[in-house]
Amino acid sequence: MRVLSVVGNRPQFIKSGPLSVALREAGIDEAVVHTGQHYDPELSQVFFDELGLAEPAYRLDARSRDLDLMQPGIAHAIESERPDLVLVFGDTNSTLAGARAAVEVGTALAHVEAGMRSGDWSMPEEHTRVEVDRLADVLFCPDERSAGILRDEGVGGRTEIVGDVMADACFRLGPIARERSNVLGRLGVAPGGYVAATIHRDANVVQPRLGRILSGLALVGEPVLLAAHPRTSAAIERDGIELAQNVRMIEPLGYLDFAALASQARVIVTDSGGVQKEAYWYGVPCVTARPSTEWVDTVELGANVLVDDDPERLAEATRVAQMPAERPPLYGDGEASARVARALCSLLAA
Repeated sequence: MRVLSVVGNRPQFIKSGPLSVALREAGIDEAVVHTGQHYDPELSQVFFDELGLAEPAYRLDARSRDLDLMQPGIAHAIESERPDLVLVFGDTNSTLAGARAAVEVGTALAHVEAGMRSGDWSMPEEHTRVEVDRLADVLFCPDERSAGILRDEGVGGRTEIVGDVMADACFRLGPIARERSNVLGRLGVAPGGYVAATIHRDANVVQPRLGRILSGLALVGEPVLLAAHPRTSAAIERDGIELAQNVRMIEPLGYLDFAALASQARVIVTDSGGVQKEAYWYGVPCVTARPSTEWVDTVELGANVLVDDDPERLAEATRVAQMPAERPPLYGDGEASARVARALCSLLAA
């Protein structure tokens, strides 16, 4: 029994880590294709090192999010490996390239994190989610809401509710990160004494949105540590934006360092879908610089606030942010990877 997993960016590395372990324990052989969508060492190789991922069988080194550059290499890997099934994760261009390549070659496709919707068609990720779900033979959903969305859309693949594989890594590695990482000491901050921020989406790294978001961070009356994606730091430099004294741009962090930083922040400000979930699992309130989110449960519970790019709303939401008194489990219990592996064994043996 053999699967081929397609990964290309930070969230996918995190999701694939515990799943790779579960596949191995279930006796499923896995080959990994790294598209190279994230090619900065701190956004790529460091996750393989820290999460103990198997060395990719194929490194496409695309250094791009261009589908036309990634899809032929993925198709070649599928033809070479002849897997029983191709696994894709989430909603990135690597996900879409992997899905289209599987269909091109005629290999079964499974989508991990299926059924998520923000309802915002201005986001390329929303188009990717819908297309990949329609192409997939097997759809691994994090919760009943996402499975219900697929039923309502009439998606034809087989749906399995398994939880979120990203939670598996978060629950297992979060405590290790806080114990081992000295990132707070290196940065000179104390637990609960700062705001952790990440901004990286295409829509948010162009003007005027980037300037408005950074203006909002400037209004936050406490230290802000901005873990800058290379795309974000390049945009700040390109546009000649001067950061406020309270906003400190730091280099991209490895998984353990970022987990230690995020889990001990007073508030997290982000535009990342994955970080919104991580904030909830860490028990840290989140402010999201987007007009919409696919992780709507976090907003409905009051753990996450959408502020778009409004500077005053961002600053005020950050000032008053707190976790709700009741924090029910969301998106699984940390055992999603084992459920995916068991489902694959059952499906592939049928």
